[in-house]
Amino acid sequence: MSAEADLLKRTTDLALEFLDSLPHRRVGPTVPIEELRAALCGPLPEHGEDPLATVERLARAADPGLVGMAGPRYFGFVIGGHLPAALAADWLTSTWDQNATLYVSAPSNSVAEEAAAGWLLEILRLPRAASVGFTTGCMMANFTALAAARHAVLARRGWDVERRGLFGAPEIDVVIGAEAHATIHAALQMLGLGRERVKRVPTDGQGRMEADALRNVLKDCHGPLIVCAQAGNVNTGAFDPLEEIADVVREHEGWLHVDGAFGLWASASPSLAHLTHGAERADSWATDGHKWLNVPYDCGIVIVNDPESHRQAMTIAAPYLVQTEGRERDPFDYVPEFSRRARGFTVWAALRSLGRSGIADLVDRCCALARRFAEILRLEPGVEILNDVVLNQVLVRFHPPGGGDTDAFTREVIARVQEDGTCWLGGTVWHGMAAMRISVSNWSTREEDVEVSAGAILRAARA
Repeated sequence: MSAEADLLKRTTDLALEFLDSLPHRRVGPTVPIEELRAALCGPLPEHGEDPLATVERLARAADPGLVGMAGPRYFGFVIGGHLPAALAADWLTSTWDQNATLYVSAPSNSVAEEAAAGWLLEILRLPRAASVGFTTGCMMANFTALAAARHAVLARRGWDVERRGLFGAPEIDVVIGAEAHATIHAALQMLGLGRERVKRVPTDGQGRMEADALRNVLKDCHGPLIVCAQAGNVNTGAFDPLEEIADVVREHEGWLHVDGAFGLWASASPSLAHLTHGAERADSWATDGHKWLNVPYDCGIVIVNDPESHRQAMTIAAPYLVQTEGRERDPFDYVPEFSRRARGFTVWAALRSLGRSGIADLVDRCCALARRFAEILRLEPGVEILNDVVLNQVLVRFHPPGGGDTDAFTREVIARVQEDGTCWLGGTVWHGMAAMRISVSNWSTREEDVEVSAGAILRAARA
């Protein structure tokens, strides 16, 4: 057996040891940053180390600082885990080491992307002729969709933004909900559209954009128009009234983009698809693979119902590039990258291993578990559930016994839960109030994980 084979077999053992530990290990890190620095930093050796020794050292040094976010009791930041088939496909992806820029450089990935794209459009109930790109995450999916939107709305005014830039271009009106996700602002910042010059539409008590308020805002919009709506508020899980918003945007001949980082997956569930009604009428969509689809990190999905604008905004030309002129799929036509990971394999494996019914069950199960969290916690005196639990998000507020600073007490409970290690979840500020945010997105979470975690939360509140 070769030294490389020995190395990979030992690495497999180390990976399996970590996976076996996930159901019972402390979810948060176990050491302070000083210990991690002592173990991982220091001068670079003058001479190289044996690869097996290096991997052993890395596994030993990193383990105390690893967060169990792939496990069943991680409820922070709307993060999924990794399905077994997707993890295995990701290992193969690294081994195959394909540069997924062009069809000619990675034919199998190109076709895997093509297959996965078709399945995604079917599952998410979106137009079958839309183009699909596989990005690093939902932030770059939003960026790509808004780049396509920028191209399209300026092209309608006779302006080629890719050739001429924004200097002298017609000024674009960008309209977003008051609770749009931070990645929308970041994408606008990078596209030269400005995160502060947007027009904001008021939202209701659950964070949904108000359609009547949108109508009023659009009365003052006279340039090329882009409107960003939301499928799944990052705090409450609530959905903007997409059907009404689509009507309003069409009246103004604008481009409608839907940020559906996790909420768009409600379309896969027959019992929840009504929440996304109207989403299919948008011009572009963004979602994450490493949230509810539970593929390993480095996977976002952008979908555009104007493939030509999508390509014009993204594609790159150079004499040495062997492009296919549409006969086969060149992945870099749809993403803001050149050299890139072959993301098609993990998405293909996740979708294939779950099937339509498996995806629906995954979404339904997570939402049922979120409701179970809310049921347990709201029975405790002093615990307040702030949102309507329509999806997989639960917002919780803790009132101190005998009165006092509720914001400070809520933050203290969150800190105690994180320190306890039974589960991990984060905090947020919701309509001026400190709150605990619980996100249920992992395929491996079961009811017993919820009950154990809710018990840890209540112990922290009672301490």
